[in-house]
Amino acid sequence: MAATPLLVLPPFLDYAGVTVFALTGALAAARDRHDIVTFWFFAVATGVGGGTLRDLLIGAPVFWISDATYLWIGAGASLAVWIAGQRIARAATLIWLDALGLAAYAVIGAAKALALHVDPVVATAMGVLTACFGGVIRDVLAGQPSVLLKREISVSAALLASGLFVGLTVLRLEAVCAGVVGAVAGFALRAGAIHYGWRLLAFGERRGQREA
Repeated sequence: MAATPLLVLPPFLDYAGVTVFALTGALAAARDRHDIVTFWFFAVATGVGGGTLRDLLIGAPVFWISDATYLWIGAGASLAVWIAGQRIARAATLIWLDALGLAAYAVIGAAKALALHVDPVVATAMGVLTACFGGVIRDVLAGQPSVLLKREISVSAALLASGLFVGLTVLRLEAVCAGVVGAVAGFALRAGAIHYGWRLLAFGERRGQREA
């Protein structure tokens, strides 16, 4: 597959995705009233966790090892939340930042995998892992149920974003357009789940049945 403009990712896109997730990590630390060092640890682990797993699985150099900017992003996110954390927490920013980062990073992760000529189906899975694994790390560190256990439409939104991007790219749609379509669709699905309470049916649950 020929490389396309989005597949050769400019660094600022990756920085932006890590920043969003780092902020959610720092906000999780703020919610539990940790110290500033723990803020930084949460921010960095959340920001680079998904991308690290992706790179290890596809045999790419781990993206942040050769670029200390990602550690500074974690420090900046920690400081921003430390200063403005109370106002940010009251605005319920965490869940919306997470939705935005989920959709964007699903596309970014799939794009990097495609750039290394990974099979499109595997590239879609790499997009999902990139988008979701940092949040899993954040929730485990914070002692909260992970996204995988909350029965929320989260992984499905990442799958929609990365799958739509990969599918449209394979069909030769210009990559930037494919990325925008995928990210917007993924965010829209996650936003609908947040606002309207959409969720997938559980095993053994019938349509229209409500939990007690």
